[in-house]
Amino acid sequence: MKGSKIIIYQIFTRLYGNSCQTRKPFGTIEENGCGKLNGFTPKVLKQIREMGVSHVWYTGIIRHATMTDYTQYGIPRQHPAVVKGRAGSPYAITDYYDVDPDLAVDVEKRMEEFEKLVSRTHRAGLKMIIDFIPNHVARQYKSIAKPAGVKDLGEDDDKDKGFDPQNNFYYCPGQTFAPYFDVYHGEKEPYSEMPAKATGNDHFDNAPGRNDWYETVKLNYGVDYYAGRIGYFDPIPSTWTKMLDILLFWAGKGIDGFRCDMAEMVPAEFWAWATGKVREQYPRIIFIGEVYNPAEYRRYIASGFDYLYDKVGMYDTMFGVIRHERPTEAISWAWQQNDDIQDHMLYFLENHDELRLASDFFAADARRGLPALVVNTLMQKNPFMFYFGQEWGEQGMDTEGFSGHDGRTTIFDYWSIGPGKGSEALVDAYKKVLNIARTEKAVSNGRMFDLMYVNRQYQRQYAFLRAVGKELMLVVANFDEAPVTMQLSIPDHAYSYLEIQEKAYEAVDLLTDEHRPMVLIKGETVEVKLDGYQSVVYKLNA
Repeated sequence: MKGSKIIIYQIFTRLYGNSCQTRKPFGTIEENGCGKLNGFTPKVLKQIREMGVSHVWYTGIIRHATMTDYTQYGIPRQHPAVVKGRAGSPYAITDYYDVDPDLAVDVEKRMEEFEKLVSRTHRAGLKMIIDFIPNHVARQYKSIAKPAGVKDLGEDDDKDKGFDPQNNFYYCPGQTFAPYFDVYHGEKEPYSEMPAKATGNDHFDNAPGRNDWYETVKLNYGVDYYAGRIGYFDPIPSTWTKMLDILLFWAGKGIDGFRCDMAEMVPAEFWAWATGKVREQYPRIIFIGEVYNPAEYRRYIASGFDYLYDKVGMYDTMFGVIRHERPTEAISWAWQQNDDIQDHMLYFLENHDELRLASDFFAADARRGLPALVVNTLMQKNPFMFYFGQEWGEQGMDTEGFSGHDGRTTIFDYWSIGPGKGSEALVDAYKKVLNIARTEKAVSNGRMFDLMYVNRQYQRQYAFLRAVGKELMLVVANFDEAPVTMQLSIPDHAYSYLEIQEKAYEAVDLLTDEHRPMVLIKGETVEVKLDGYQSVVYKLNA
């Protein structure tokens, strides 16, 4: 649908569809099972589409470090000392040109199974996003699937130099890798790395600690961190051309976009160059950047990113509002900070890094997240993303193995999740809200008017108008468990800005299909009654 709002469904591919209920802590793939690419059947994809989803982000597609042994298929074995969890982190890439074998029914045909998934996804009317992890790779990176003539990362590096603009990695010359942990990890031979490479989270000595990304190594884009982050971009660094080749490789598989991990840890100059090159061949491909520093937002958007995570602004604000640690007027402040780039900001309430809404560490009840879902999804034109299991009320309160009792769903272990208590009603609520976002022109193309500056007496409710042409929508959400009767003021400026006619309307709540009369007259308030955690989405018809 042209001009429709983008709704992204992030799926942790390894877990989605895994029906094995063993759930043994630190369990193997044989014990705990694993989701497969072939599990995304036309029926499953149709169900996803019917939820109001436009884009599916399949997380963990590219082959990454794991303790599972696939040497019989010619896949190099990873030393367990530098793997987090039995399954391994999908952000410790071992081969940028390969599909993760865990996800294949037939390991030798894993790329073919991926290509068929691309086709099935498109036939279901969905677009496909995959991860691109540009900042770091697994410590034992080695490509076995790279195209002919492509040199591996680090193959031509001068390892006697800590930094060289044409090296792919950063080194600690003359120093052996000496991390905090036991480098044997149950093996006969220790993990050995000489000279030690810099660690992925910009840790440039040979001894990363427990909280470092010790299983990864930092890629060198021509920035000399040893000399104060001086950039050497002419001639083009070797890493730039190698990473562009990787982007073009996956774009050539027919995907529709990249979610770029820790994009701000890679220089904006690279992104401006690479996104331009990719779009010369694939003009419709989108780039989503994980950027956490608001001071850098505009620079990375100018460098080719379509959308950026709105984490430290809107997500953190909603976290506080849901937990009653911040008033709802903070939501207004959050969107106003990025008003000039609003259409580029990606809203979300969960992803693989964040706490589950229903976890004891966040809201403890998935229903408490529904007002935030309504507000974040319907407030602006920008995209909204939700994480698989969010619509089921997944709590993330398991102790899965490497991932402990942390309120998050593991990305390191073989595991499975299932529908939570009361999940059918929750799924229905998500389906209604997301489809309103996808189908209502006032949401996808309309203007927004925030009503909170004239209704500041309501600190746990949030209200706004959306309008396009003659279509008008009033959205009100109650973040409190107690019912409330509101007398909403609508300022004169809203009437002029949205060209609202003073008259009697029939208001239809798109969430319940309930009808009620509503009169809009300047200077008069509108009464809205809400139960605990209830929202209304009134579409006003003259």
